Amino acid sequence: DEVWCQGFSEPDAGSDLAALRTRAWRDGDDYVVTGSKIWTSHAEVADWCELLVRTDPEAPRHRGITWLAMPMDAPGVTVRPLRTLAGSHEFAEVFLDEVRVPAANRVGAENDGWRVTMVTLSFERGTAFVGEVVACRRVLGDLARVAHANGTWDDPGLRRRLGRLNAEFRALWRLTQWNVSEAEGRGVPGVGGSVFKLRYSHARQELYDAAAAVLGPDALDLDRPWVLDRLSALSYTIAAGTSQIQRNIVAERILGLPKGR
Repeated sequence: DEVWCQGFSEPDAGSDLAALRTRAWRDGDDYVVTGSKIWTSHAEVADWCELLVRTDPEAPRHRGITWLAMPMDAPGVTVRPLRTLAGSHEFAEVFLDEVRVPAANRVGAENDGWRVTMVTLSFERGTAFVGEVVACRRVLGDLARVAHANGTWDDPGLRRRLGRLNAEFRALWRLTQWNVSEAEGRGVPGVGGSVFKLRYSHARQELYDAAAAVLGPDALDLDRPWVLDRLSALSYTIAAGTSQIQRNIVAERILGLPKGR
């Protein structure tokens, strides 16, 4: 019924999200917001935005952030779509010029937005890709059928490649089920979402690379199935937290390794 977008990343605050600089200050019953966001998925059709703003510039950078629910039709909101490599426009820049957001739309306490954000990202990484795992497993079955039909199945290297991907996506499906179960029990998926996100991003790219091997020269035809998906898959090691960030989370919060310097 409603479409929401995520106003997290900024031109100078992507992987280092705590570096965000979009400001908000309290004015009576409202927050007044000025700044900009980038890579805001489907902002052009969204009704609401999960918006991160800096409400205390003097606080340590993780502690001066607040999470607001901003209506996208508020005065002062400008959306500029961005064209992707695949020719689509699912990303956008969002410019905020003294946008008034009711203080009642704050989620959590003022300056406690980083904690709320970590919960948000745990769900995004741990459970939000359920449908995409199902779709990838379906694509893998379709690839095998096309390979049988066009003769590429005779290549033992390709068969091993598809077999390994089948095992990968079966394991990812089980990990997704585990994350959902953990969310039901604890209220949040936890750091297991980063394990899933890290491996899924790369497995998806490997799946569509295998599709290119099955298609052969047709992999250059943008009208063929899976070709645009292959281009789109390139963004998955960046979207929802880069693979480098996920490795840091896994190393520090699961394996207990010291923080990198």
